[in-house]
Amino acid sequence: MKTIKIFILILTLTVTAAHAQFTKAELQVSGLTCALCAKSTEKALRSLPFVSDIKTDLMRNLYLITFKNDVPVNFEQISKKVQGSGFSVNSLKATFNFDNTQIADNHFSYNGDTYRLLNAADKTFSGSVNFTIVDNGFAPKSVSKKYLSQVTDATPASGRVYHLAI
Repeated sequence: MKTIKIFILILTLTVTAAHAQFTKAELQVSGLTCALCAKSTEKALRSLPFVSDIKTDLMRNLYLITFKNDVPVNFEQISKKVQGSGFSVNSLKATFNFDNTQIADNHFSYNGDTYRLLNAADKTFSGSVNFTIVDNGFAPKSVSKKYLSQVTDATPASGRVYHLAI
């Protein structure tokens, strides 16, 4: 009986932890001029271990990326792949499933990195929530400047710090 209770507890913890993750992203790339450019960038993005599928919209230079379940997402690697292809990230909008995620002082941790919510005053999050990464290299300079000039929080963070606008 004790073994069954322990098994159920471990199963419950595993299932609930699996819900807190990034599920998809909308990546807009600037500098693409032809279908071959878009294809080479898509190929580079597909090589990332956490990417499940990519749908490309050539009219808007947009990549709709679906992430694998239970595989940590690294946005820095996405940016490096795009830059390695000779282009730059114009915007990155991601969806995070907030089930079983602790948010304290407008920030949360995921995969060793810290994510700060810039305009989330007194909002509660559950389920899937869309946000935009507004750091340099993930958004146009005017957008980064607008949001990052408001950052006053000096709370210690772990890993890379990403700033998010909801």
